[in-house]
Amino acid sequence: MRSKFPIFESNPDLIYLDSAATCHKPKSVIGALSHFYSHEYATVHRAVYRSSLIATEKYNLARSTAQKFINAAHFEEIVFTRGTTDAINLVAQSYGRTFLKEGDEILISEMEHHSNIIPWQILSKQTGAVLRRIPMSPEGILKWEGTITPKTKIVAISHVSNVTGTINPIALIAKEAHRQGAVILVDGAQAAGHMAVDVQELGCDFYAFSGHKCYGPTGIGVLYGKKELLEKMPPIQGGGDMADLVGIDSSTYKAPPLRFEAGTPLIGPAIALKSALDFIEKTGKENICAFEEKLCRLATQEMSQIPGLRILGTSPNKGPLIAFVIDGIHPLDVASFLDMKHIAIRSSHLCAQPVLRCFGLEAADRVSFGIYNTEEEVHQFTKALRECVELHKK
Repeated sequence: MRSKFPIFESNPDLIYLDSAATCHKPKSVIGALSHFYSHEYATVHRAVYRSSLIATEKYNLARSTAQKFINAAHFEEIVFTRGTTDAINLVAQSYGRTFLKEGDEILISEMEHHSNIIPWQILSKQTGAVLRRIPMSPEGILKWEGTITPKTKIVAISHVSNVTGTINPIALIAKEAHRQGAVILVDGAQAAGHMAVDVQELGCDFYAFSGHKCYGPTGIGVLYGKKELLEKMPPIQGGGDMADLVGIDSSTYKAPPLRFEAGTPLIGPAIALKSALDFIEKTGKENICAFEEKLCRLATQEMSQIPGLRILGTSPNKGPLIAFVIDGIHPLDVASFLDMKHIAIRSSHLCAQPVLRCFGLEAADRVSFGIYNTEEEVHQFTKALRECVELHKK
């Protein structure tokens, strides 16, 4: 599997353990992007010449591939965005500003990434809605029962925490949200590239994920929205291709998803994203999940034997990442030491400062796995951690 990723050919000593931040790209994805720009590049939705028609067909095929990847019911339920962050902001500014009023409640959790906090803070100030949070246990498990009330209008929650790795019970939360009359948005950034996602089975109203965390290119993401909700939502950006009839004083807009894709779209990245999703499907979502779980269990076992090391979040139902701290050693010092060993991990606040504060911390380290990692790399990583601990004893 490692041979499918060119980055390791030019960096054979690299032990890359930061796939929760971004994944490396297989040759097939790089090739798809290069081939399109080199041989087939044209704009879409705007012309009748042959290359444009081919590009439009490929762009539409990318959308249908994303639809099937998460089992959306309709082609029109897939909106291409710049990433998970962009998708969440779209929902907040379009759905939220349209349907929320003063006194309504937005419910997020204590384990959210900044990208699933700040958009709702902004919306709260714009509308007068109240921002509330679901508390998290010391084990990193959400105590969500009883937190959704008739005042709740939007629930925004991560599928998998980027700090604790906890896989949240989305289907149960969605069912309760709907019972109370709320819609639910799921931040799927840490899930889509690592496990099977079925939005109909989850019962969510919106689901967002990024291409670059699914072995695809940067700059593109996917927003799934139920057709009946997207049709009620106004655009938040104006420009070419999203308009139907344009006048000086007013305009009408196309139906979703084009309504939300103003300007020349992300044609090349969308085509490369299709290749990335095909790569995941061909490898097998179940195979990826089982393999990464195995690496995560091995790392957890070995890390648990290192004196002074504390793992953040001990939920038995976890994604393939582990956040940790070591007594007496700053997380940046740990990461810098590992870098000297050609081991790449994430450090600092992990774009999740409120989560870390739940553990009494301002910074932590995080190791996360991808399909290109090996058991030997896990051994080398934990060996280096032990060396780091020994060095700081002196």
